[in-house]
Order: sequence, then structure tokens, then C-alpha cells
Amino acid sequence: MSEETKSLNFLEHIIEDDLNSGYSKEDLRFRFPPEPNGYLHIGHTKAIGISFGLGEKYNAPVNLRFDDTNPAKEEQEYVDAIKRDISWLGYQWESELYSSDYFQQLYDWAILLIKKGKAYVDSLSSEEIAELKGTPTQAGKNSPYRDRSVEENLDLFERMKKGEFEPGTHVLRAKIDMASPNMLMRDPLMYRIMYKSHHRTGDDWCIYPMYDWTHGESDYIEQISHSLCSLEFKPHRELYDWFLDQVVEESRIRPKQREFARLNLSYTIMSKRKLLKLVDEGVVSGWDDPRMPTISGLRRRGYTPAAIRKFIETVGVSKRDNVIDVALLEFCIREDLNKTAPRVMAVLNPVKLVITNYPENEEEWLDAENNPEDEAAGSRKVPFSRELYIEKEDFREEANRKFFRLKLGGEVRLKNGYIIKAESVIKDENGEVTEIHCTYDPLSRSGSGTEESMRKVKGTLHWVSVKHAVPAEVRVYDRLFSDEAPDGHKDKDYMEFLNPESLTLVNAFVEPSLKEAKTGERFQFQRLGYFNVDDDSSADKLVFNKTVGLRDTWAKQQKKG
Repeated sequence: MSEETKSLNFLEHIIEDDLNSGYSKEDLRFRFPPEPNGYLHIGHTKAIGISFGLGEKYNAPVNLRFDDTNPAKEEQEYVDAIKRDISWLGYQWESELYSSDYFQQLYDWAILLIKKGKAYVDSLSSEEIAELKGTPTQAGKNSPYRDRSVEENLDLFERMKKGEFEPGTHVLRAKIDMASPNMLMRDPLMYRIMYKSHHRTGDDWCIYPMYDWTHGESDYIEQISHSLCSLEFKPHRELYDWFLDQVVEESRIRPKQREFARLNLSYTIMSKRKLLKLVDEGVVSGWDDPRMPTISGLRRRGYTPAAIRKFIETVGVSKRDNVIDVALLEFCIREDLNKTAPRVMAVLNPVKLVITNYPENEEEWLDAENNPEDEAAGSRKVPFSRELYIEKEDFREEANRKFFRLKLGGEVRLKNGYIIKAESVIKDENGEVTEIHCTYDPLSRSGSGTEESMRKVKGTLHWVSVKHAVPAEVRVYDRLFSDEAPDGHKDKDYMEFLNPESLTLVNAFVEPSLKEAKTGERFQFQRLGYFNVDDDSSADKLVFNKTVGLRDTWAKQQKKG
């Protein structure tokens, strides 16, 4: 067995087996079929990556087909957002299609099933239908309307289409087997009455097809070769095939449904319904809130397409559901930004530092490397003066030997600048330090080549010149949920696990080079983490989002393992 064959995932093995069995490569066609009832989230990226990845591997077309059969929950906003997200991830679809494109064909096929005696109009209520359906261990019972004549069924179904009945009074069901061990095969619904305007077909229809009836037939119409979906649809495969049996012609490609494990992420919920509740109740600012696991939320937070694609590649394709540690996702964005993000200086929790022996009105511009991982990134100038801001937590009046930052009587190097020594402090009436007074060694400037500049001190601090500092709002994000599996508790609501500290607003100071930063640009705030410019940012008010910290807990855990 070659190395290439060994490395194939199980879906690729299925496709290779089909090709070896006489299937033509030209017949391969895939699709990604989102419902436009919410924004795509990180869980969808696996399905996107699988279908579009196979398209790239086999040079086969991939359709983007919107499963738009429920106008009560679907909106054009969601269609536009889905297209934007897939494009942003770097994938291109062959055709943009909609299940609603096939409403007439689906209706015509439903008529065909009625004529074959394989579908009937049921006039039971939804509660009565559920009651007769039975249980996994007990067979269901036939509806009293199951044996209506073909003529009566055709008449009722036509009148349902014309809008003569109230919602819930009639449905169209497939006539299969009420004793089937697969509950989905017990005369499943095919159509229901719904008086809702559709975002594409308007008020043309008042009966809408159900997912199971629509999905496989749409695959067949588009001649999809491999219909790939998550494991939750495995029980649906029998029904998928039964519906295809009713319409497939031998000369045409018959779609093959195969299932893979969905992506579950720790500290995250993957239900669009539950995510919508967060939006509707104002827990978050919208679908693109940077705390949301949506692709648009991750984009706004500063994640890159490359990092998300790397994450999906690392997770891989499997047949068994499992939960992926969110730290792996953070590792992927950290790895990507480490290579690409320019280094800058910002102070999020400032305290003033005064260099008492530095000339009062003097300033100088120091050389600073933009990215040590990328020589081509070059350097920039940062202003230095007598008064600076440093982080409060970088100073202690007294500290033990393991504290390598600034303490009274101790020395540190200012990044790209000089070695300083803390001499004294000024405090307010509450005993809080408001100023740290230091002296500096004028011969110790970084890169100057002097003997003093070569002197080693253990700590290096980032800083911003007070005179040149640019105010900025920094939004520091933590996980939206405090529990590893917020919707995994039978006796508790996932809303109980909301993290009250998921967003902290900080008034910070940044170096002046950031004044021209554009929306979406990403930076490493040295010693603090990776940040990007938020959509709310303007020339008058800079706003940054914290994407991820510098600490890599996932890599450390992997090393330990």
C-alpha cells in the first residue's frame, strides 16, 4: 500500500473505490447544502472543508445549494452571509442553487407518488400523527386516512396547493411502513401547509416540501455523485434511498449519501437555534459578535481563513463523534499570526513611568523590528521620551527573585530602548502607585553597539511614550461559556453557563504607528497577545479586539502527552 493510499480518509477511500469500480472522474460532483436560517459557525467549516476540499482534490464541481424549504425561518440576510463566509474561507462554488428552484419538479414527483399509491394526504393533527407513530420498540399504527383513493388524494393535494385549507389540517405523507424499525420510515411527511412569504418564490406556494423529501431529490436533479453529511443523518439514509428509488432513471447518476462525524468544540454551542437566542436576547451584539463561534464572529475577532482551514485539516475526517478542544483552534490562529502579524507596542493597564535623568523636552525615534519571523517585514520608528506608560502589573515595589520585571532598585530593558532602574514611586491617597521614577543609562540603547548596550538584564518591558500615545478602546474577550459542554446537561439550561467576564472593555494607549490602522488589520501587541482592528473603529476612535493571547496551553498539553 502506498503512502498516498494510507493517508486517504474514509470518504476518499469510498470515492477511490467508486472510481476503481468504473465510476468516471467526470461524474464526480459534490455540494454544500446550508439552510439559510442563521449564520454559518465553526462546526459548518468541517462540512465546507470536506465538500470543497474533495472538489479541489478531484477537480470536480461543488454546488452551493441553499436548502430553503422553511420560509418561516429563512431570510436573504442569511443567504448573503453564507456566501460571504464561504468566499472568505477561500472556496469557490460551481453553481449557486436553491431547493426552491425545484419546487415544481418536487410537486410533480409528489403527484407521481400519489398515482403510484405511495403517498397520501393525511388529515390527522400533528399530535395524532405523533401518537400513532409508535416508539422505537413498538410498531406504529396506520392513519385512518392511509387508504384514501388516488383520486381523493390528488384532489386534496391540489386544493392544498391552491390554499383552500388552514395550516395543520392536511399533510402529504409517503406510504412506506408503519412497523419499520427505523422510525423515519413510518410514513414520513413530505409536504405541509404554510402561509409564509418565501424569500425567493414570494407567495407562489403555500405548501412546502420537507427536508427528507427535498434533499435527495435535489441531489438527483443536480446529479450529485456523493452526498456527504454529518452522522446525525445516518438514520435518514434509508429514507433518502427510498425516495430516490421512486424517481431515479437507470441512465442517470444516482447520488450516494455517506456520513462523517460533525465537529463539536469545547466551551461552545453549535445549534443555530440556540445561537439565535443569544442574538435575540441581546446576550451578544449580533451574529458577528467576536464571542460567537460563527465564521463572521471569528473573522471579526481577527481569525484568518488560513488558520481555520488549518484547524479543519488538523481535526481530520472521522466516523465517530468527539469533542475538539477549543485550544486547538486558538493554537492554529496563534501559529498563523505569529508568522504574519506586525509587532507593535500597546499598554492596556497603564501607569506612568518618569525617567528623571532624561532631558525634559527631548524625544527620539527608535528602530523597532516589525516581525522577527519575517525579514521582509522591515522595521519602523517608535517615539521615546522622558515620560512613558508601562503596564501596572510590570512593576512591584518589592518582589522575589522570580519576578523579572521592574521593582524598586531593580533594572529592566525597555523594548528597543534603554536599560532603566527604578528609584522611587509617587502614590495617591489610597496608596496606589501613580508614578514610577527611574533613571536610565544613556549608553545602553538597543542596537547602538556600545558595551553598555550589550549588558544583559533579565526583564524586557513594552511601553508607549505618553506624549505620543494614541488612546484606543480594547475589547478583551474570554470564552462565552464557562462550562466545557454548556448544552450537555439534561437538568440545566445552557444559558446558565454564560460567562459574565466574556467581554472586558479597556481604555488603552497604543503607539502612534497604529493611528492609520485599517479595519481588519491584525497585530501582535508585544507581550500581550494578538489583536485586530474592529469594524466599529474610526479615525476618531480606534477599537481593537483581542483575538488570542500569546500563551499556548494546547501545545504544552500536547508536549506533556
